[in-house]
Amino acid sequence: MFRKLVAIEPVSLVEWGEKELHQYAEEVIQYDDIPSDDDEIIRRIGDADGVLLSYTSKINQYVFEHCPNIRYVGMCCSLYSEESANVDIAYARAHGITVYGIRDYGDRGVVEFVLCELVRLLHGYDRPMWQELPVEITGLKTGIIGLGVSGAMTAEALQYMGADISYYSRSRKPEYESKGMRYRDLPDLLQTCDVILTCLNKNVILLHEEEFRLMGDGKIFFNTSIGPSFDADALINWTNRGTNYVVCDTAGALGEAAQTLLPHPNVICPNVSAGRTKQAFELLTRKVLDNIKTFLNQ
Repeated sequence: MFRKLVAIEPVSLVEWGEKELHQYAEEVIQYDDIPSDDDEIIRRIGDADGVLLSYTSKINQYVFEHCPNIRYVGMCCSLYSEESANVDIAYARAHGITVYGIRDYGDRGVVEFVLCELVRLLHGYDRPMWQELPVEITGLKTGIIGLGVSGAMTAEALQYMGADISYYSRSRKPEYESKGMRYRDLPDLLQTCDVILTCLNKNVILLHEEEFRLMGDGKIFFNTSIGPSFDADALINWTNRGTNYVVCDTAGALGEAAQTLLPHPNVICPNVSAGRTKQAFELLTRKVLDNIKTFLNQ
């Protein structure tokens, strides 16, 4: 059991999960706003031995050095890699501090967002229509860049609707190729497909000026990655050519291009996270609590 467990910011646990936290700590403190800086994070953690945080704050070496009692950090957000994490995992490991994160809890909402916005564009339902006549998903040449969990789920959903799926990934995926999905190298995919989706880990930038040149015009580009998957200026230039559409759920997915592109008529961005659903919060809560139990049982 923890002596003191502190959630330094809102961590999206549902009510039953917040109550269950008290089974694992003598004292539980939960903050309902985001700390302004490292010193505020240090003040909130104090002498706690367990810490929870979401994706909106960072725990770096400076924080760890000033909070020597920490023995566990629970990331209530996606942990894809040590390099992209908002916790200094290397420092934690070197000092015997356990860091657990979660992943794959909001993917279904992302798939629904892609289907929703794609259909609205193809048919012109309260959106500009992509082509002169409505177009079905059937036969639509669609390229998925990154065939991880969310990318694969999106690919399978679109293929069920009849899309012609190609993919590019760091490694070949024979199990999906056996289902009729075609592997292409990145330049070939960009040139061949009419709808292109990036489903990449945080901080993975694959699309630059040359990639958008290869993509050409008259295309629809979705970014479902947590952050930008592209060079900002390159995306802005491509969008300004007039016949291309950009779709993402939040301004964060546009990154530095957000201020320029959010008002653009060819950019669709409701600025609401597609993965933050009732079901996703339930799954996030269960995974966060399972991580705590795993740590305490070691």
